[in-house]
Amino acid sequence: MLKKLMVVFVVGAVSSCLLLAGESVSLFNGKDLAGWTPDVPEKDKNPDAPPSFVVRDGLLVSMGTPRGHLITDAAYSNYRLEVEYRFPGKAGNCGVLVHASTPRALSAMFPKSVEVQMQSGQAGDFWCIQENIEVPDMEKRRPRKEGQAFGGGPGDARRILNLTDNSEKPLGEWNRMVIECRGNEVKVWVNDDLVNHGVNATASQGKIALQAEGTEVEFRKVALTKLD
Repeated sequence: MLKKLMVVFVVGAVSSCLLLAGESVSLFNGKDLAGWTPDVPEKDKNPDAPPSFVVRDGLLVSMGTPRGHLITDAAYSNYRLEVEYRFPGKAGNCGVLVHASTPRALSAMFPKSVEVQMQSGQAGDFWCIQENIEVPDMEKRRPRKEGQAFGGGPGDARRILNLTDNSEKPLGEWNRMVIECRGNEVKVWVNDDLVNHGVNATASQGKIALQAEGTEVEFRKVALTKLD
């Protein structure tokens, strides 16, 4: 019994979230940003800058600017994340970051992570941020200039193209993105289409982050289910 208890303690210390397989939890309560912490570099020099993330009419809203991230307080591994989002005004950029760890590891803003892109027309691309992940047809799906390496550093080929750019709903309609992280694999579906599947990720656990990257985005669901 003591050994079992010690194992649970160690696993809990690593994941920072004790969920049993099959259990689900909403990461957004519809009222406030409890469980999340913003990291917005602009706030360092201008504390009176407007908030990048707010709750409005029961929705979690990324205002787009000042640019930064909203990061979960807890870390997770082996899970399925379901996100429902839309761009209510103009098309633009945003993303969900998985396995996030070191803050501001790239460009003094982006946490070390694997980003699942939400930019309009490109939902499901991977962007490697001081981490790495692999897909089939790397030379075709991961454009790089001569001399560039496949990696997550500032000079690396960091973008991995998705399998389809035709899965998003028209502007203003709600999209459903599912991100499944199991071990060192990451799978992504957009509106039930499998749009990416990466393997050999250099991280298998970490926090989850939402971006403020220039465009207003509304989230009505951010829910996580623990996998085996």
